[in-house]
Amino acid sequence: MATVRVEFPAEVLKLVKVEKRYASKELRKLVALELYRENLVSLGKAAEIAGMSVSEFMEFSAKRSVPLHYTLEDLKEDLKWAKEIRK
Repeated sequence: MATVRVEFPAEVLKLVKVEKRYASKELRKLVALELYRENLVSLGKAAEIAGMSVSEFMEFSAKRSVPLHYTLEDLKEDLKWAKEIRK
């Protein structure tokens, strides 16, 4: 997966209550959550972006009051990504 480096003001980390050493991982989780909330990625893809298992991402979403929206299209997308990962 290609990566992008993004710089944030230090205040952003304070606002989201993240220590600098965990910033990359935690901000990836928050970005994945927002992409999922906006229906831009499937549950499986959001979990992959976040670096979590699907069940971990489901729990993460629930703790942040983001409802799950899992459709037949999501299942198809998750199966596609699962096949890609297995290659």
